[in-house]
Amino acid sequence: MRVRPTPGVVAASVDADGCLELHAAYATGPGPAPGPDSACGPGSVGGSAAGSGRFRCGPVGTAMWILLRRHDGDADIAAGMLAELWNTAPENARADLDIWVEEMRDAGLLCVQPAP
Repeated sequence: MRVRPTPGVVAASVDADGCLELHAAYATGPGPAPGPDSACGPGSVGGSAAGSGRFRCGPVGTAMWILLRRHDGDADIAAGMLAELWNTAPENARADLDIWVEEMRDAGLLCVQPAP
């Protein structure tokens, strides 16, 4: 599978603490709005809402975002890299990545496409 940002979602910055800020164009127009239990809802694993159309992800989510983007959305490669970085079993890193991707999909920030 390939994981891609939903059209209109862009990475704006990564701060000194490793938190990624995403901007979502749909917040000012039609489109899905994240719910309270989404990846970017307050207190969730994925991040927190930073204002209308702005979302922040913590360092773990930032690492996942960067590796997915660097590897053209290939979740298998990204999970393998995360396993190396975190010194954990590949299946654990993949499970964490899959959960995060699903939360981000629910928030309307990521979409999944079949691998070419």
